[in-house]
Amino acid sequence: MNKERSLTVFIAASLDGYIATKDESLEWLFKVEGEGDNGYSEFYETVDTILMGKRTYDWVMEQEGGEFPYKNKDCYVFTRSAAEDTANVKFINGDDIKGFTNTLKNQEGKRIWMVGGGDVLQHFFTEKLVDELIITVAPVVLGNGIPLFKEGDYQLDLRLKGTRTFNQFVELHYISER
Repeated sequence: MNKERSLTVFIAASLDGYIATKDESLEWLFKVEGEGDNGYSEFYETVDTILMGKRTYDWVMEQEGGEFPYKNKDCYVFTRSAAEDTANVKFINGDDIKGFTNTLKNQEGKRIWMVGGGDVLQHFFTEKLVDELIITVAPVVLGNGIPLFKEGDYQLDLRLKGTRTFNQFVELHYISER
């Protein structure tokens, strides 16, 4: 039997646990002095499938001027509304996110990267679909915004796999203890 693929949340957060401001800005993140790309390229090479919510997809497309940045990966976008697939993205409209994700995890391949955003992440945490969390913490306190972990009826039991620093950033790497 094949080993199940790992589903990994690789994300940056403020020291107080926000992934963006209330108006979905990441400007605060880019003001922090990092080191190179803060481990992004290294992580990206371990991934062949990308998952994200529609709001995150729209944000990425706006930031990239309409040019999709993950062309060499399988990309699935979860949405509640009708959307037409593109050459680079398959839109998943349905309630069975867990079943879809488990099907992906049981296929051969590299890591699956759950990019975000907050609503989809909450669903993945609640359904215990996340195998690894790699959180790059920025030395910024936002006070409010879009939280990495929303209040809910779930508990994640994690084990620290390692830490790294990238100048002012600290990377925390956790493995799920399901």
